[in-house]
Amino acid sequence: MTFIIAIDGPAAAGKGTLSRRIAEEYGFHHLDTGLTYRATAKALLDSGLPLDDEAVAEKMAREVELAGLDRSVLSAHAIGEAASKIAVMPAVRRALVEAQRAFSLREPGTVLDGRDIGTVVCPGAPVKLYVTASPEVRAKRRYDEIIGNGQPADYAAIFEDVKKRDERDMGRADSPLRPAEDAHLLDTSEMSIEAAFQGAKSLIDAALIKKI
Repeated sequence: MTFIIAIDGPAAAGKGTLSRRIAEEYGFHHLDTGLTYRATAKALLDSGLPLDDEAVAEKMAREVELAGLDRSVLSAHAIGEAASKIAVMPAVRRALVEAQRAFSLREPGTVLDGRDIGTVVCPGAPVKLYVTASPEVRAKRRYDEIIGNGQPADYAAIFEDVKKRDERDMGRADSPLRPAEDAHLLDTSEMSIEAAFQGAKSLIDAALIKKI
């Protein structure tokens, strides 16, 4: 039997950093499910295919190789914009959710992070975390990250982008972003990644003991 940890939350809340740290701590497989949408979008862009053809996008989604997702390549802004267009397509979501569920069954355990893991992809996960932070804090983190990479950044524009993305994620009809009813809330607005990790670790350890 595998052990699944589902981590959801809005952009730049710290769930990716936390998820990778948890996976490393427990020797579990990690999947950033947002990258599966970005990989599908990149495949469409690379092939010069339209972003508004659901059947074509679904075909590409079913061909995505989850083992070879390169965060550094897939984090490009243009890919993110394209991914947001195909992510609202029900057929694309169905195809990628199937692949994500299959990934979640890998032994000895998995950590999946995204927008709908605890509510849609793995609703039976024994540990569900909802990682959030205020829009202001998340925009500042994104701003600092871009500046840290030597790129120019505009905080006001990033803040507006964060709010718009929240509205889009929380307002979509198919799998909107929201905490699962049994998810543990981690607000990282004034919490270090170490404090968030220790909080998550205590919940995971308790669930693992219960499973034995």
